[in-house]
Amino acid sequence: MSHTCPAPLYRDPIHDGAADPTLIWNEKEQAWWMFYTSRRANVDCPGVAWCYGTGISMASSADGGCTWVFRGNAAGLEFENGTNTFWAPEVIYHCGVYHMYVSYIQGVYTEWGGKPGIIHYTSDDMWNWTYQSRLVLSSDNVIDACVHPLPEGGWRMFYKDQTNHSHTYASDSHDLYEWHTTGPVITDCPHEGPNVFKWQGQYWMITDPWNGLGVYRSDDEMKSWTRQNNILEKPGTRLDDGVKGGHASVMVAGEDAYLFYFTHPERIIGNEEDYKQYDRWVMPYKYRRTSIQAVKLELADGRIVCDRDQQFKLNLGRPDFPLLESKG
Repeated sequence: MSHTCPAPLYRDPIHDGAADPTLIWNEKEQAWWMFYTSRRANVDCPGVAWCYGTGISMASSADGGCTWVFRGNAAGLEFENGTNTFWAPEVIYHCGVYHMYVSYIQGVYTEWGGKPGIIHYTSDDMWNWTYQSRLVLSSDNVIDACVHPLPEGGWRMFYKDQTNHSHTYASDSHDLYEWHTTGPVITDCPHEGPNVFKWQGQYWMITDPWNGLGVYRSDDEMKSWTRQNNILEKPGTRLDDGVKGGHASVMVAGEDAYLFYFTHPERIIGNEEDYKQYDRWVMPYKYRRTSIQAVKLELADGRIVCDRDQQFKLNLGRPDFPLLESKG
């Protein structure tokens, strides 16, 4: 049964800092799960330290994605001593195994810093994760993995390379363990959070250039990409949605596609100088907290559009396995 999608869709009840959501079906629980960065928004600390020391949290939905319940944190991610940082999980399923690719930084910083990499884990239940490796990619300063099967078999990982102008780069794999860099993919502007999906017979990519979300379309099976207009750059009117949308993922359910993104609800246009002054001091809680939102995507003249103020019914249904399987 479909339900009207609420706004906000979800707020983390522990730290109130849910960001970078990604969704996947949990076959054992027969429910949708959301993995996300758990920023410590309700913890007073200097500078941006509340964005570090973060784990990966999980919420589940038994009604097709409208109602979410916090379930806990992914276990087994720590592979070295200390308090460390995990961001932007990507979780996929292949041949009975769940794979997580997560951004990792050693330690906690009060200013933006550290040398992030992408770590690979595996699990058979999405609760407990086993470390596999730190991936060797286009540089040693990469975050925000997205993995999608290639049409001819194998897999392609898209990610932000912060050494190379904060552009999206790609690496390919035949087994999800060993990756070989193919080079830059999106280079028209700095951005983060690439997310690739296939919908209505075309491949699409959503990025976060910090001015709403960038949209790209590929007509040649992910070999090249054409830029379209941004979406979610204009504030909406729903609760906690009156700001630009950030770091999103897309779920395709039959003919429909839904975009899940996060907002900083009280960083409204016009008060940027107010919250930016806290870069090295304790930022007020109202500027730290985040909310997860959802919007239904539409096609208009071959372009992705969305009306973030429009009510819609949401039911992701039960996917037909295998999920995101590769031919190779």
